[in-house]
Amino acid sequence: MTQHTLIKNGIFFDGKGTPGAARHVLIRDARVARISDTEIEAPPDATIIDAEGKWVMPGFIDIHTHYDAEVEAIPSLHESLRHGVTTVFMGSCSLSAAVGDSTDIADMFTRVEAIPYEHLLPLMRERKTWETHAEYAEHLDSLPLGPNVSSFVGYSAVRSKVMGLERALDAKVKPTEAELREMEQTIEEGYQAGFLGLSLNGLYWDKMGGDRFRSKCLPSTYASWKELRRMVRGVRKRGLNLQAIPNVSTKYQIFIYAAFSAGLFVRDALKTSIVSIMDIRSNRLIWRVLSGLGWAVNKVFGGKFRYQFLPVAFDLWADGFENVVFEEFGAGAAGLHLETMAERRKLFQDEGYRRQFNRQWNNPFIPKVFHRNFAKATVMECPDSSLVGKTFREIGVMQGKSEVDAFLDLLVEYGNDLRWYTVTGNDRPKPLARLMNSESNLIGFSDAGAHLRNMAFYNYPLRMLKFVKDAEDRGEPVMPLEKAVHKLTGEIGEWFQIDAGTLEEGKRADLVIVDPKHLDYRVEEIHEEAIPELGDYIRLVRRNPDAVPAVMVNGTFVAVDGEVLPEVGKTIGPGRFLRATPSKDGGVTQRLSHAAPDWKPEAPPAATQAA
Repeated sequence: MTQHTLIKNGIFFDGKGTPGAARHVLIRDARVARISDTEIEAPPDATIIDAEGKWVMPGFIDIHTHYDAEVEAIPSLHESLRHGVTTVFMGSCSLSAAVGDSTDIADMFTRVEAIPYEHLLPLMRERKTWETHAEYAEHLDSLPLGPNVSSFVGYSAVRSKVMGLERALDAKVKPTEAELREMEQTIEEGYQAGFLGLSLNGLYWDKMGGDRFRSKCLPSTYASWKELRRMVRGVRKRGLNLQAIPNVSTKYQIFIYAAFSAGLFVRDALKTSIVSIMDIRSNRLIWRVLSGLGWAVNKVFGGKFRYQFLPVAFDLWADGFENVVFEEFGAGAAGLHLETMAERRKLFQDEGYRRQFNRQWNNPFIPKVFHRNFAKATVMECPDSSLVGKTFREIGVMQGKSEVDAFLDLLVEYGNDLRWYTVTGNDRPKPLARLMNSESNLIGFSDAGAHLRNMAFYNYPLRMLKFVKDAEDRGEPVMPLEKAVHKLTGEIGEWFQIDAGTLEEGKRADLVIVDPKHLDYRVEEIHEEAIPELGDYIRLVRRNPDAVPAVMVNGTFVAVDGEVLPEVGKTIGPGRFLRATPSKDGGVTQRLSHAAPDWKPEAPPAATQAA
């Protein structure tokens, strides 16, 4: 039965940068049937929504998530969906559940992405029935997905599958020629199955979990540049996308990826997105240097080079020592290597370890991304309520000791009952606005589905729209609203060449209605919510239901007033696996694995025909 939805009187944004204007939108089944500035006569069976005073725009696209595990337990992916995110990308940071052994996959995901191992490992062992990228794509298609899903081929997953995890994690072992050919073939099979491209990770402080190879770096980091160049050739040839994380401590890798991207006017440019760019508190100049590099690669050397950019303050919460920022230096990684609180307490009391931690924490010559300044870290929860609201430096002064000793002593006494907060970057409005506007940056990098107790960026598109709206209301505009919408939707869809990001007649109907009156302080408020599907593990979230009156995926309502409908992810799953299909000329075209109904133009009302 044909289904119609008429959205009347909204301020309509097409996602292509066209200024917003009053429009009426008629949706028939999964597609946009008509967009009109004159009234559309509603079919008899239509659901009618009066969106007067509200913004109607394409659904948001989140280019960097780690939902690879959560999608198995919670196909609705409701924490993104409720905020208007209608397409998510998985397979980020070289990690993927598409290929490899379920235990290997769990060991790679758990520590890097702070996903609880006791829930992750049984979930992967129970659900993983696929062996190839094509089978994985079909598996995702079989799930009752809330949003649409696309994925990269994760190189750590491919390397461990082909070489075996132990060999893939041995710096002395190089893949044989036969293994290199098999890795190329496995990656190519991913492209044939419609994956977006390849994701690599060179960050040495992304570590393995589990108890077999704990604290080894991810398999991708052990690949030589010669090996990586060989694997990247297929991405360039097909016109797909390379996602890469350089080693941010050594810095030089960013220049190698820039060279990969550069066309140099003699070859096709390689579409490259780098994780990530930020106005970090530890180095206020680095974003300017990276911005300059991006400009040079794109404008001078003919590249297609972008940074992933999260358009909000990058804030972190931590329970005790559970924070990925400590992976950045040796003493911190040694603490995270230990799994039990008893082991950590013993380590934190050791005088030799404390001297090492103090020395490395305060050493200005050890490269750092995290600010490593306890004057900028505030206690939020503690059994000793007198410490709540104080920084660790203030506590150290009170107790007559250094801030580091105060921190370690509190860990010994309270363990994970000590909860604290800090902001690592993007805390200054002017640089934030410049980074939002940059042509070298793609908006994204939420890490949704990971760092469940540390981050809460699921609603970053709403927070960006609030930032832009507030600046306009103050008379200090940072960008036109239509540009903000374009950067959250159409620009991403165009870059990754997926069938998402715009609202046009004949195209799929992924859209969100936003109420600008409710883009207020509540989009910043933090809440803690249990995840029943993961043993009631507590997730950090931001929610402001009034800001999102409705969300549609493929023409189906999935959320109303900021709440995902209970049947989504169960009896209703309108999301699709969006596949990238290589075209004959080396570019890519897009198709849906489950195609939307063929579209035919909606007949205009009789009054319009007469006119």
